[in-house]
Amino acid sequence: MAKLPEFVHDEKSYLCPTFENMGNTIEITAPVGSMESLAAAVQAGAGSIYFGMGKLNMRSRSSVNFTFYDLPKIMAICKKHSMKAYLALNTVIFDEEITEMRKTADEAKKHGVDAIIATDLAVMEYVRSIGMPVHISTQHSVSNYEAVNFFSQYADVIVLARELTLDQVKYIADKIREENLTGPSGNLVKLEMFVHGALCMAISGKCYLSLDNMGFSGNRGACLQLCRRSYIVTDKEEGFEFEVDNEYIMSPKDLNTIGFIDKILATGVSVLKIEGRGRPADYVKTVVQCYQEAVAAVEDGSFSPEKVTGWNARLATVFNRGFWDGYYMGAKLGEWDEKYGSRATVEKSYCAKVNNYFSKLGVAEIKMETGRIETGNKLMIIGPTTGVVEFELDEIRTDRIVVNSAEKGDVCSIPVPELVRRGDKLFLLKSRQA
Repeated sequence: MAKLPEFVHDEKSYLCPTFENMGNTIEITAPVGSMESLAAAVQAGAGSIYFGMGKLNMRSRSSVNFTFYDLPKIMAICKKHSMKAYLALNTVIFDEEITEMRKTADEAKKHGVDAIIATDLAVMEYVRSIGMPVHISTQHSVSNYEAVNFFSQYADVIVLARELTLDQVKYIADKIREENLTGPSGNLVKLEMFVHGALCMAISGKCYLSLDNMGFSGNRGACLQLCRRSYIVTDKEEGFEFEVDNEYIMSPKDLNTIGFIDKILATGVSVLKIEGRGRPADYVKTVVQCYQEAVAAVEDGSFSPEKVTGWNARLATVFNRGFWDGYYMGAKLGEWDEKYGSRATVEKSYCAKVNNYFSKLGVAEIKMETGRIETGNKLMIIGPTTGVVEFELDEIRTDRIVVNSAEKGDVCSIPVPELVRRGDKLFLLKSRQA
């Protein structure tokens, strides 16, 4: 992991130029909502992952919910690849859920989970009582040093509110060092920030729109994202209606900080968090890789506008709702999405399933289930162990005969550049017009 760089003041920066290199390391933590995303996080070289298990987490509906039976496998993979693993147990907890909460925490400790991300004080107290590390969730909207000071009795890592400016973040980080504020481990409290992914219309996700309208609470991990829809406004006096055009007025664009990641590192933050436990594996791999490269570039002095342009082009290929800087650089109002759904510049369409893989030949046998592929196409294979493999299709063989294309129902063989496995899914990649 890259070392925290010394901040160099220039005329474009509004941060104080007194930052000193404290010898900290930068950790990038990847969102994992499926085994495919876990494999992608490994491929991208993430320093850690965070995931949910059961219903007591803030993505209980939008991601594949892991169970207690998945935990040994998840932890075995993380330990093999020297990745830390954090369990999100970050919903509010009701009395009838205390037993389930405790069982979840006990299982996490039993299998070696590195920390539990918590919001509810009942979770924090219990996790501390069993000797497990706590991370304070962004659901607490920690926005000042006094709050950090309070939570330091529970946690070594605190995820800050997403609505802060970098000046405010730096003030908190400086105070931690000045006051020598330590957590339960005896080490200085670390700050964590979201640097990429979805933002919410509400402060750090505290919203009742979904609950009020549909009976599914966003604060319980069940948000139906009504804010992402378009709306018609009705004049109740005369009955006139007009559609809110051009912008989805409650749906913010995605946070993207890669263009000023040097300034974020200069604040003293130690952990960079990628949002997206409900997003696909190719998103996880691409985003984590880009931010890993950006941090390394800041460290070695090669960070540049040209590199930022390249990273942004890659980030745009995977799921996104358009990008903006968030509030970190001083914005007072959000930037809203102009259309529904993803604005990814590359579209992937499911085509086939892998029937077999012949390692000596580097060839996969696939069965086409929909669509059509041709030589020269760009393809992607995704699987729970494989992760994400992208390549250009050089050759297709049906019954050992070279053909130019394959369609639904065909069983054919194709060369692939990396190991894939039975049951993996094959997608066709196509450029999409903005």
